[in-house]
Amino acid sequence: MSESTQDNINNPDGSITSVPTRFPYVPATPEPSPQNPVVSKDITVNRSKSTWMRLYVPTAALNGGVSSEKLPLVVYYHGGGFATGSVDFYPHHDFCNLMARELNAVFASPSYRLAPVNRLPAAYDDGVDAPAVFADLSPLRIRGMILHQPFFGGEERCESETNVNFPHILSDACWHLCLPVGANRDHEYSNPTVGDGPKQMEKIGRLGRNWKVVVIGRERHRLIDRHRDVAKLMKDQGVDVTEHFTDGDVHGAELVNQGVCIKRERVQRRFGCGGGQGGNRFGRGGGGGR
Repeated sequence: MSESTQDNINNPDGSITSVPTRFPYVPATPEPSPQNPVVSKDITVNRSKSTWMRLYVPTAALNGGVSSEKLPLVVYYHGGGFATGSVDFYPHHDFCNLMARELNAVFASPSYRLAPVNRLPAAYDDGVDAPAVFADLSPLRIRGMILHQPFFGGEERCESETNVNFPHILSDACWHLCLPVGANRDHEYSNPTVGDGPKQMEKIGRLGRNWKVVVIGRERHRLIDRHRDVAKLMKDQGVDVTEHFTDGDVHGAELVNQGVCIKRERVQRRFGCGGGQGGNRFGRGGGGGR
């Protein structure tokens, strides 16, 4: 199973031409072997929307093809500004492979429809639909959310956006492609601090202390101030939030640097995603603004 990923070209007449990217893709690896410590398999989520999911299971947790222990479940949403990216893009595949092995956890990496053909909230709706695949796994409980360098926006530039040497045109172009036609960056799909955002955060707060959120960012990231603002908003609304902001590394470094990936594994283990803890958990990650 493969996902069609597009590059988008803006034409002078205002139209958009989508062309296939040249990203390298990799197939699932369903057969266990000494060289393959994690098995993966592609399954359909919604045939009418052409959405699907790749599941990753560490072979160490298998016994004759049947899981011998309860494992945490982490649902990972790949990044790409809602306009590019793919489940089977090799850095995303390798990241999920490594994290499943290191955490001794089941990783699920669902696809979602991409802009500009499918503007928001299509990706959000697909993201909500994906965990329904596990509805029959009782007593599976959603225990938290990981916001890993989340993609947020806003009309007024925050300080980090103006200080970091990174062109606004890239993020602005993504929002232009994926927000509803005519909407600006203060839309609820991109800026959770405006409108009904605080009320939505309050709903998370009412889930109680057994439901946790971790926000991961980098001090020199151009959106670090937005990450802090959203973390503060959630805390103000009673959400149990852990902030993990570190210096160094570039955006998406964990996708190409195994050492950075292992650091993320340690953060997620402290968050409660490590295996062998007698319960199922649900987390989320990726570079998209969720």
